[in-house]
Amino acid sequence: MVRRWKRHARSVGLARAELRKALALWGLSSVEEAAVLVLSELVTNAVRHAHVPAGREVETRFLALPGGGVRLEVHDACSRRPEVQDASPGACAGRGLLIVEAVADSWGVAGRDGVGKAVWAVVSG
Repeated sequence: MVRRWKRHARSVGLARAELRKALALWGLSSVEEAAVLVLSELVTNAVRHAHVPAGREVETRFLALPGGGVRLEVHDACSRRPEVQDASPGACAGRGLLIVEAVADSWGVAGRDGVGKAVWAVVSG
């Protein structure tokens, strides 16, 4: 399932809703909580931190995996790769990829055709 979103904070919630629908369709409710959390962090990063020309959108891709998991991808037109931050205990931000790292089975960053990158994560039950 592939969808495109405006680079706006409300797109995070819309992407989560689409993922919930896809997981229900695929019978993967057992991974919903973890997958929605991971997707939320990845889309938030793309919306907030991808410095791209006006009009560029964020793309999400969801793929059901054999054995009961899901692969999540978030594509954006920024070539700068995200890095795990060492957030201080009192910081209000900077923990997104730490959460992804803790919840997902694996995650990474890949190039894509054209400009930008795809940040992906695998969540299984």
